[in-house]
Amino acid sequence: MSLEANLERVRARHRELEAILASGGGDGAEFARLSKEYSELSPIAEKVVELDGLHRELTEAEEMMTDADGDDEMRSMAEEEAAQLRRQVPDLEQEVRILLLPRDEADEKNAILEVRAGTGGDEAALFAAELFHMYQRYAGQRGWRFEIMEISETGIGGYKEAIASITGKSVFARLKFESGVHRVQRVPVTESGGRIHTSAATVAVLPEAEEVDVDIDEKDLRVDIFRASGPGGQSVNTTDSAVRITHLPTGVVVSQQDEKSQHKNKAKAMRILRARLYDLEREKLAAERAAERKGQVGSGDRSERIRTYNFPQGRVTDHRINLTLYKIEKVMAGEAIDEVVDALTAEDQAARLAAVA
Repeated sequence: MSLEANLERVRARHRELEAILASGGGDGAEFARLSKEYSELSPIAEKVVELDGLHRELTEAEEMMTDADGDDEMRSMAEEEAAQLRRQVPDLEQEVRILLLPRDEADEKNAILEVRAGTGGDEAALFAAELFHMYQRYAGQRGWRFEIMEISETGIGGYKEAIASITGKSVFARLKFESGVHRVQRVPVTESGGRIHTSAATVAVLPEAEEVDVDIDEKDLRVDIFRASGPGGQSVNTTDSAVRITHLPTGVVVSQQDEKSQHKNKAKAMRILRARLYDLEREKLAAERAAERKGQVGSGDRSERIRTYNFPQGRVTDHRINLTLYKIEKVMAGEAIDEVVDALTAEDQAARLAAVA
């Protein structure tokens, strides 16, 4: 569909929704659905109005340029104005094209962040802990709520696994490109010879699913209750409050033992399970649209190496877009993550625009 046809579709649908909502049409659920569609369409409609106005001004300026009765000074002013408007039109058209791209319905969702130590032993676990805290600091800077759900420590400050729920505006949209293998190159604190080691940690960012997003049948769940244990296997609870939930059709297993209440542990486990099942469904749909995804930024595959943090050289490199920042301390402090995220988002938009061109 051409840009003009798309613009006309937006104009018509926005007017239609405005009329329906003004008349109070539809029942409660339908009215809420139409209101949501209207609010999502409004920013695009505003840009379309702006673009229409720009085209009108350009037409008027061009008419003044060819007006035989006009004086030279007016024609010169019109030429200058037309030249300026012609420079503005392509940028605004590009903005509109980006706004017209199909939305990822999960972009506005909260997220479940999972960080796991990969290859590299203690050093990998230490790096996993640093990544987890990096995202925690980033969340704080954006005003998001960061709720730690589970941490499995190694005893020297490292994390075998850490899970958190992140709540706020557009959390998944900002973090979805973080999924994959993060590699670190540095001299470990445990290394006496000063040799640089390479270790890795895996990051998974899952959109947090609502109950309406994933239908989970109780018959498909096996719930095991057991006594929570700490490092070394020692019991940390005197009651059987830890919960393990197995989703039988997929084999997905989630355990929770951080809370002293069995009920709270089960509720947390269900949130994580729901997010993992929702993510599985999204991956399945994405695989079915493999051709569409070819040009996009990475596959989001957990086994894909996406980034390297080289401490001796002070650089962070994102391999998907060949972006290198020589500000590793700011990245680890959460302060420079937006630079990487913005570049990844722009690359993704460019690839999707090319796919629909």
